[in-house]
Amino acid sequence: MKPQGFDYRDVKNIRVEKLGFDRTLLSLELVYFNPNNFGVNLKHVDCDVYIDHSFLGRFVLDTLMHIDRKAEFSLPSRMEVDMKSMFKNAFNVLISSDVLVSVKGNTRVGKAGIFINVPFNYEGRHKVDLFNQGTH
Repeated sequence: MKPQGFDYRDVKNIRVEKLGFDRTLLSLELVYFNPNNFGVNLKHVDCDVYIDHSFLGRFVLDTLMHIDRKAEFSLPSRMEVDMKSMFKNAFNVLISSDVLVSVKGNTRVGKAGIFINVPFNYEGRHKVDLFNQGTH
């Protein structure tokens, strides 16, 4: 049976590793769910990330990890962000309560040594609370 693409669930533990005027390096965890009724091996992830339709950065992961069937899992990730694009969107992020996050790319998944490319495309609105004050 051909594997289905993973379902995107969340982004956690976002940290700035290296801040720069042109490029900034972020580390984060991308949370996904394996909807397949069987475990698969993940070999490669390659995707572009957009905020409100503007390119934020490219994420590439070359590793081999086993994903259990019907399981949620996290991918430790690093992403280089183009700060020019980020500054272009900064005002929209400041004045709006949520942003449109789009992730488009491919994963290479397989079983028993046979791997195939599985495209994925996620788009959803996420709340951004830059001034998290704990009360609403």
